[in-house]
Amino acid sequence: MKKELSCKGYYGSVEYSLEDDVLYGKVIGIKGLLSYEGQTLDELKKDFQGVVDEYLADCEAQGIKPQKSYKGSFNVRITPELHMKAAAYAASQAESLNSLVEKAIKKYVNA
Repeated sequence: MKKELSCKGYYGSVEYSLEDDVLYGKVIGIKGLLSYEGQTLDELKKDFQGVVDEYLADCEAQGIKPQKSYKGSFNVRITPELHMKAAAYAASQAESLNSLVEKAIKKYVNA
Protein backbone atom coordinates (compact mmCIF):
# COMPACT_ATOMS: atom_id res chain seq x y z
CA MET A 1 0.00 0.00 0.00
CA LYS A 2 1.35 3.41 -1.02
CA LYS A 3 1.76 5.78 1.92
CA GLU A 4 3.05 8.90 0.22
CA LEU A 5 1.96 11.40 -2.36
CA SER A 6 4.02 12.10 -5.47
CA CYS A 7 4.17 15.03 -7.88
CA LYS A 8 6.89 16.02 -10.37
CA GLY A 9 9.52 13.87 -8.64
CA TYR A 10 8.66 15.07 -5.15
CA TYR A 11 7.18 12.91 -2.41
CA GLY A 12 5.06 13.88 0.54
CA SER A 13 3.88 12.25 3.74
CA VAL A 14 0.24 11.65 4.62
CA GLU A 15 -0.70 12.09 8.27
CA TYR A 16 -3.96 12.55 10.16
CA SER A 17 -4.61 14.70 13.22
CA LEU A 18 -7.43 13.33 15.38
CA GLU A 19 -7.33 16.48 17.46
CA ASP A 20 -7.80 18.82 14.48
CA ASP A 21 -9.69 16.34 12.25
CA VAL A 22 -7.46 17.19 9.31
CA LEU A 23 -5.11 15.42 6.92
CA TYR A 24 -1.66 16.97 6.62
CA GLY A 25 1.83 16.25 5.42
CA LYS A 26 5.16 17.63 4.32
CA VAL A 27 7.44 17.23 1.34
CA ILE A 28 10.00 14.54 2.19
CA GLY A 29 13.75 14.80 1.77
CA ILE A 30 14.39 18.47 1.17
CA LYS A 31 15.71 21.15 3.51
CA GLY A 32 13.10 23.56 4.68
CA LEU A 33 9.46 22.93 5.43
CA LEU A 34 6.93 22.53 2.66
CA SER A 35 3.67 21.51 4.32
CA TYR A 36 0.10 21.05 3.14
CA GLU A 37 -3.26 19.99 4.50
CA GLY A 38 -6.84 19.18 3.59
CA GLN A 39 -10.13 17.97 5.00
CA THR A 40 -10.35 15.24 2.35
CA LEU A 41 -7.76 13.19 0.48
CA ASP A 42 -8.58 15.11 -2.71
CA GLU A 43 -7.99 18.43 -0.91
CA LEU A 44 -4.72 17.10 0.53
CA LYS A 45 -3.50 16.01 -2.92
CA LYS A 46 -4.45 19.36 -4.45
CA ASP A 47 -2.68 21.33 -1.71
CA PHE A 48 0.41 19.08 -2.01
CA GLN A 49 0.56 19.68 -5.77
CA GLY A 50 0.13 23.41 -5.19
CA VAL A 51 2.98 23.48 -2.67
CA VAL A 52 5.28 21.65 -5.11
CA ASP A 53 4.32 24.00 -7.96
CA GLU A 54 4.85 27.05 -5.72
CA TYR A 55 8.25 25.74 -4.58
CA LEU A 56 9.39 25.19 -8.17
CA ALA A 57 8.13 28.64 -9.23
CA ASP A 58 9.92 30.29 -6.28
CA CYS A 59 13.16 28.50 -7.14
CA GLU A 60 12.89 29.59 -10.76
CA ALA A 61 12.12 33.20 -9.79
CA GLN A 62 15.16 33.24 -7.47
CA GLY A 63 17.40 31.54 -10.04
CA ILE A 64 18.24 28.61 -7.76
CA LYS A 65 18.23 24.91 -8.50
CA PRO A 66 15.39 23.14 -6.64
CA GLN A 67 16.30 20.30 -4.34
CA LYS A 68 15.00 16.84 -5.21
CA SER A 69 12.94 14.81 -2.78
CA TYR A 70 14.04 11.49 -1.33
CA LYS A 71 11.45 8.79 -1.77
CA GLY A 72 12.71 6.60 1.04
CA SER A 73 13.88 3.70 -1.09
CA PHE A 74 17.25 2.94 -2.61
CA ASN A 75 19.30 0.01 -3.86
CA VAL A 76 22.30 -1.22 -1.92
CA ARG A 77 24.95 -3.49 -3.36
CA ILE A 78 26.58 -5.87 -0.91
CA THR A 79 28.34 -9.20 -1.21
CA PRO A 80 26.16 -12.29 -1.66
CA GLU A 81 27.53 -13.65 1.62
CA LEU A 82 26.51 -10.55 3.60
CA HIS A 83 23.11 -10.57 1.87
CA MET A 84 22.59 -14.19 2.92
CA LYS A 85 23.65 -13.52 6.53
CA ALA A 86 21.44 -10.44 6.80
CA ALA A 87 18.42 -12.23 5.32
CA ALA A 88 18.92 -15.21 7.64
CA TYR A 89 19.27 -12.93 10.66
CA ALA A 90 16.14 -10.96 9.72
CA ALA A 91 14.19 -14.21 9.29
CA SER A 92 15.38 -15.46 12.69
CA GLN A 93 14.02 -12.23 14.21
CA ALA A 94 10.71 -12.59 12.33
CA GLU A 95 11.26 -9.32 10.47
CA SER A 96 11.85 -8.29 6.89
CA LEU A 97 15.25 -7.53 5.43
CA ASN A 98 14.04 -3.96 4.81
CA SER A 99 13.16 -3.58 8.48
CA LEU A 100 16.56 -4.92 9.53
CA VAL A 101 18.40 -2.50 7.22
CA GLU A 102 16.26 0.43 8.37
CA LYS A 103 17.03 -0.35 12.04
CA ALA A 104 20.75 -0.67 11.28
CA ILE A 105 20.82 2.68 9.46
CA LYS A 106 18.85 4.39 12.25
CA LYS A 107 21.30 3.04 14.81
CA TYR A 108 24.30 4.12 12.74
CA VAL A 109 23.09 7.69 12.14
CA ASN A 110 21.47 8.04 15.59
CA ALA A 111 18.03 8.73 14.13
